[in-house]
Amino acid sequence: MAKKKVVVAFSGGLDTSYTVMKLAQDGYEVYAACANTGGFSAEQLKTNEENAYKLGAVKYVTLDVTQEYYEKSLKYMVYGNVLRNNCYPISVSSERIFQAIAIARYANEIGADAIAHGSTGAGNDQIRFDMTFLVMAPGVEIITLTRDGNLSRQEEIDYLNEHGFFADFTKLKYSYNVGIWGTSICGGEILDSKQGLPESAYLKHPTKEGPETLKLGFEKGELCSVNGKKYDDKIKAIQAVEEIGAAYGIGRDCHVGDTIIGIKGRVGFEAAAPMLIIGAHRFLEKYTLSKWQQYWKDQVANWYGMFLHESQYLEPVMADIEAMLTSSQRNVTGEVELELRPLCFQTVGVDSPNDLVKNKLGEYGETAKAWSSEDAKGFIKVSSTALRAYYLAHPGERS
Repeated sequence: MAKKKVVVAFSGGLDTSYTVMKLAQDGYEVYAACANTGGFSAEQLKTNEENAYKLGAVKYVTLDVTQEYYEKSLKYMVYGNVLRNNCYPISVSSERIFQAIAIARYANEIGADAIAHGSTGAGNDQIRFDMTFLVMAPGVEIITLTRDGNLSRQEEIDYLNEHGFFADFTKLKYSYNVGIWGTSICGGEILDSKQGLPESAYLKHPTKEGPETLKLGFEKGELCSVNGKKYDDKIKAIQAVEEIGAAYGIGRDCHVGDTIIGIKGRVGFEAAAPMLIIGAHRFLEKYTLSKWQQYWKDQVANWYGMFLHESQYLEPVMADIEAMLTSSQRNVTGEVELELRPLCFQTVGVDSPNDLVKNKLGEYGETAKAWSSEDAKGFIKVSSTALRAYYLAHPGERS
C-alpha cells in the first residue's frame, strides 16, 4: 500500500521536530512545511530545511506568506487601530491564522491525507490550526501527537535522541515568538500576576537616549513613508519603523486577556513598529475623519480584532468589516510627526490636505465665522430642551 502523505506545520521547535520524526518512523510520507509570516530569518529557514531532512521528511518547503499576511490582515489592523484590550497589537495570534491557511493550501495542492501540528491542548494555537484546517482542507485528517499523547518535553527529547537526532532543546526561562508585527514573551515572571518583566527578558534593548523626531506618512490609511523615504514595499516600511523604535525600547507591555478556551492568559510583548504606526495612524484620523466615522469605525474594529484573535478570520462578516474599514480610509492621508524617547513616544503634529481642523467656519476657542452670537445662544437653548423638560418634572434629583 502507498504511504499516507502528511504535511507537518514545521517551525523547527521541539514539538514539530518530534512530530516529523515520529510520523516518519510510523511509516508516513512526511512533508515538512514552514509557513513564514515574517518571523524567520534566512539562517533559521536554512537550519529548518537541514533538520527536516535529518528528521525523516521526504520534502521540505518554506511557504512565504508575509506579503499575503500584510494585505489580508495587517493592513486592516492599522485601518482599525486594532489593539486587543487597548493594549496588545494581536501579533502572534494573527500570524497563526495565515500560517494555517498556507499549510492547508499546500496540503490540498499535494493531495495530502493528513495535516499535523505541534500544539498542546492548553493554548489558543490548537484552535487556530484545527479550525482553519477543518474549513480549508475538509476531509483531511488532523494529527496532533503532542496534544493527544499529553507528552512532556523530556519524553519528546528522549525519543529524538534515541533515534539519532540531537539539538539544543533546553527549556529557557522565557519563550519567544518573533514576528513582523511584534514579539511575544511567555514564561518567567509572566506566570506571577504580581510581577512584571525585567529588562533582561526583552530581546531588544534601548541604545538611544533621544529625543528623536520620527515622521510617518500615510496614503489612504496605509503607511507609505518613513522620515520622508517612500516605500512601495509595506513590509520594508514596517521593518524600518521597527528598527527606529526598537532602539528606544518602545512598544513594551504585558497583556492580560481571555483565551479562546476560557481561561485568563498573560503575555509580555515588544512591538515598536505596531505601536508607533497605530499611534500615528490614530492621531491622523482625529484630524481627517468625522466624529461618527471615528465612532463607528472603532466599534467594528474592536470586533474585527476580537474575531481575528479568536480564530474567526474565515467568518464571512470579516470581509464586510474590511470593506467598511477600507472605505473609512479614503481621506486618511498625510504625515504625522512623533517624538521618541526611551520607552515612550508622543504625537506632535499632522500635515494633511484633509485636515478638518483647518476650516473656514471657525477656530476652536478663538473666532466663530459661520454663526453669530445669537445663533450660538439659540443652539444652546434648543440643545438643552430635553434636559430642562426632565428637571422641570423632577426638580429634586440633581440638587
